[in-house]
Amino acid sequence: METLDAVARTSLLTAALRAQESRRPDRLFRDPYAARLAGVLGTDLFGRIGDATRPHRTGSARPVPSTFAYNAIRTRYFDDLLLARVAEADRPQVVIAAAGMDTRAHRLPWPCPVDVFELDRPAVLAAKESVLGAEPAPPRATRHKVGADLLGPDWTTALTETGYDPDRPSVWLLEGILYYLTEEQVGQVLGRVRDATAPGSTVAADLVSATALTAPAVAPLLAVFETWGCPWLSGHDEPEALFAEYGIEATVRQPGEPGADFGRWPDPVPPRHVPGTGRVFLVQGRRL
Repeated sequence: METLDAVARTSLLTAALRAQESRRPDRLFRDPYAARLAGVLGTDLFGRIGDATRPHRTGSARPVPSTFAYNAIRTRYFDDLLLARVAEADRPQVVIAAAGMDTRAHRLPWPCPVDVFELDRPAVLAAKESVLGAEPAPPRATRHKVGADLLGPDWTTALTETGYDPDRPSVWLLEGILYYLTEEQVGQVLGRVRDATAPGSTVAADLVSATALTAPAVAPLLAVFETWGCPWLSGHDEPEALFAEYGIEATVRQPGEPGADFGRWPDPVPPRHVPGTGRVFLVQGRRL
């Protein structure tokens, strides 16, 4: 596999987490490509996360929030959202930004023909191709590879040159990326997504609360990412307000709440009005 930088390597961790979930008899989804994509490095990262988040290793009676449960819930939540929005759409187009080792174009049972645009840096897309090879996408998904940096100046042009139509409603997913960006970079990305989408488009993302960046319970997990060279750089306590700044009317759920649990979330879910609590958010919004 191509050499990847620290943030890109987290996509191998995500693949390893999805591979583990796929082996469970009560799995929330199945990703038959995940184990291959994770490889030895992804498996190693998986083990380090496990070591850091086990209560007996942290010396705390309170467990670190479950990375394993969160990844499974997040994946299933966005799988269901994408399938539902595509089923409602006329000539649907889906953009997976910072796609990493995502395989939804291959593995989801798309309800109708759909164009799936995977946007990531060329080295990341090449790394995935080197593992997947000529693995065909399902007949209902046409996969478009868009080699561009989400923080670079040219990704909108690269996207349209690959066949994306900004004048038609679309479905966007920014999964596992926003907390690696500064507040300024998050605003830059959301602003450009707004500019590249037609009214009625869906924009979905996950992010953490600002409080999570200093919460003692999350500290062992944050320390691992810091050591890997990809610290979490920003969070937002009011994601509805953040997305509203960019013309996106958002609905937010925390893992464990109705519609974002799937019988898997192990921890108490603090009500939104309780201050000083580290949180993760699953966001879906409509571009106004």
